Amino acid sequence: MANETTPLARLLDLSHQLGREERKLAILGEGNTSARLTVDTLIVKSSGSNLATLSEAGVTECHFQILVPLLSAATMSDTAIDEVLFSARVSSQSKKPSVEAIFHAYLLTLPDVNFVGHTHPIAVNAILCSKHALTFATRRLFPDEIVCCGVESVFVPYTDPGLKLSQAIQTAVEDYIRRLARAPRVILLENHGMIALGATPEGVLAATLMTVKAAEIFLGAASLSGEPQFLTTEQVERIAGRPDEHYRQKALGL
Repeated sequence: MANETTPLARLLDLSHQLGREERKLAILGEGNTSARLTVDTLIVKSSGSNLATLSEAGVTECHFQILVPLLSAATMSDTAIDEVLFSARVSSQSKKPSVEAIFHAYLLTLPDVNFVGHTHPIAVNAILCSKHALTFATRRLFPDEIVCCGVESVFVPYTDPGLKLSQAIQTAVEDYIRRLARAPRVILLENHGMIALGATPEGVLAATLMTVKAAEIFLGAASLSGEPQFLTTEQVERIAGRPDEHYRQKALGL
């Protein structure tokens, strides 16, 4: 049994938290999680595993140096990508990593990102499958959303899952960092789901649950007035810059 403070144990606990049935974040084989293990390797949920019941046997250790270069590929067949995924495993006895291991590997190279959680929350997808997806990603409704999820979320228009999606995520994240001079905490994928990034599992879980809360509030406010009442840019930056909120972020593991 892994020590509860190891990256593996913390990843398994995060996976179980995200997979809890009553939270409606992921069902069956939906979603995946990952963690930086060393400077050279990451661990990621294996293809077909279930977040709620994930065990050590359902996690695969992979080489960054094999997965990250895929982002520069012009075109690759699905078969070729599968071959690289198998070759990225540290142990040939491990299961095949999720095809989304490619974007996990990239995101884990960002500063202060040690854990990643990708889910398909019902409330969030209700918006991401509508014409309001971009607005939800770029506007904020209340202070705690800013504290846990950042001043904006990255928005990625619908892209075929796999290599193309990983490349689209990289492009959108790099644009976000250029514009806002900070790394994102949440990435929203149109007609697909969300990704939360964090230095800790607690940060990933907080960003995920707060995004779901924001989605539920967005849907409720829209049903009452047609359009939610958003915070202004000045109000958002004020919350983002407050020292007391920075203290709270550290206390929450953000």
